Amino acid sequence: MAVLEAVWAHPHADAETLARAARAGLGKVSTQAVYDVLAALSSAGLIRRIEPAGSPARYEARTGDNHHHIVCRQCGEIADVDCAVGETPCLAAQDSHGFVIDEAEVTYWGTCPACSTAAGSIPSASTHHPL
Repeated sequence: MAVLEAVWAHPHADAETLARAARAGLGKVSTQAVYDVLAALSSAGLIRRIEPAGSPARYEARTGDNHHHIVCRQCGEIADVDCAVGETPCLAAQDSHGFVIDEAEVTYWGTCPACSTAAGSIPSASTHHPL
């Protein structure tokens, strides 16, 4: 329960951060126990494991919807992004190759407001370069 509470309190945190949070509540818990609990909670669908490129696995309690994430290229901050609305041709597989598709994962990359402010400028639409 302490690990699940840590995931709720620290969305998009890595296992080490969650282990520290669980220890704050329990006093002592092994890192391996935290990893085991995270795996069990993920398998049970109670939490979601995400793996942004270049980052350790992160965990969140928001499950049951097909939301996406935006990741800051500078500091690594992660935020939820609700599913795209309207026409989304890239999310509809042209050929499923026989797979039963149950989720589409999209990761948006950019610069968070804090890093943009720290850099002294916020990119405008006219200077933004697509990935």
